[in-house]
Amino acid sequence: MNNLHATRRRFLQQCGIGMGSLALGSLLDEKLLAAAPSSGPFLAKPHFAPKAKNIIYLFQSGGPSHLDLFDPKPELTKRDGQQVPEELVRNIRLAQIGKNAKLLASPYKFAQHGKSGAWLSELLPHMRDVVDDVCFVQGFYSEAFNHDPATLFMNTGAQLAGRPAMGSWFSYGLGSVNKDLPAFVVLMTGVGQPLTNASWGSGFLPTVHQGVTLRSQGDPVLYVGNPEGMGRERRRQSLDALRDMNQIRYDALQDPEIQTRIASYELAYRMQTSVPDVMDITKETPGTQEAYGTTPGRASFANNCLLARRLVERGVRFVQLYHRGWDHHGGPDGNLVFDLKKRCLETDQPAVALIKDLKQRGLLDETLVIWGGEFGRTPMMQGALRPDQIGRDHHPHGYTVWMAGGGIKPGIVHGRTDDFGFYAVGNKVHVHDLHATILHLFGVDHLKLTYRFQGRDFRLTDVHGEVVKGILA
Repeated sequence: MNNLHATRRRFLQQCGIGMGSLALGSLLDEKLLAAAPSSGPFLAKPHFAPKAKNIIYLFQSGGPSHLDLFDPKPELTKRDGQQVPEELVRNIRLAQIGKNAKLLASPYKFAQHGKSGAWLSELLPHMRDVVDDVCFVQGFYSEAFNHDPATLFMNTGAQLAGRPAMGSWFSYGLGSVNKDLPAFVVLMTGVGQPLTNASWGSGFLPTVHQGVTLRSQGDPVLYVGNPEGMGRERRRQSLDALRDMNQIRYDALQDPEIQTRIASYELAYRMQTSVPDVMDITKETPGTQEAYGTTPGRASFANNCLLARRLVERGVRFVQLYHRGWDHHGGPDGNLVFDLKKRCLETDQPAVALIKDLKQRGLLDETLVIWGGEFGRTPMMQGALRPDQIGRDHHPHGYTVWMAGGGIKPGIVHGRTDDFGFYAVGNKVHVHDLHATILHLFGVDHLKLTYRFQGRDFRLTDVHGEVVKGILA
């Protein structure tokens, strides 16, 4: 019976894993690593010539208000305080407010900037310096109006937990060019709406592809350091013994997760040296630290933006920065006056410094930078007309995401929302379209990067998505 079980498992693993087995095998083959400085390549070669090599995703968790940052609406100002037109809300669901809510004009001034004439709120004074390097996707839309499913949708292409994160697909398909660092790194700051590791998990892919969470304060990675009294040589001996035992188990069961475990221990050992070095932002010049607004030794979005640049310089394929606190319904827990201003003060300068720094170092052309949340906010008010109470509800039907570098056409505004900022109505871009376009920039056909699971081939853009050619350089 045991032999039959082992044979069945072997058959299923060989038939079901496909490219994943080859990928993990290359990760563990030191001779292959020596021949090519990559923990892949997981694709024998890109499907076509890539424009980008790395991605930095600045995920603003909670749902930033496009209407108060990027998308001014004169009609909304004109009809401030009036009831929302019935035709706008007739066939939709709203998260927390009723369909008789009042329209709310933005309390902030807007102006056009750069050759592109992009509109920006007064809350983003630094952003005006780089508008001609940025593509504003204003016709963006999603399908989920609550945080958890919407966050999962943006990060995994599905509203239910269990699918691989976008960074995991990149790790699986393209690998990393630095065998001493993970291909997919996650950094987190801010407070507010809780996040789960399902947003950066590997789902049904081998767990070697899940996001590795690094910390910009304290130990960079928990549990990677040696225990007290154990030196590096003793650690090497213990890992060798553990590897041998795991290999015996793998030979018996052919379970790829055992190889993943071996790879994880080996990567952790190498990270003991590589991670402290890359995470030490005091090695940057005072001018660079000042440009980002960093404070070494403290966790901040500014520190993480600088760390993101240091990580992609060293070959990390996918760096994801989560910054929480954008859920501004109104009231003391999040409002459009005090709290939105705070989030912009925390993020505007470092995000712009990141673009400028990458450009100055010649890295922007090969590094794709994305900024956006899981949805936008409603043109209707939530809360009360007081500075500490005013807010907006969740809104997936039309909002703004911006992108820069990595093969994106700079200095354009793509798409638009209607006169109220309610629906995306021109050159609309869906979540799956964004994912298809990102993969395209890396030379990957989103229809061909698949993984067989439970009898069928899955992909990041399951089951639709079109490359947005209008934003490609």
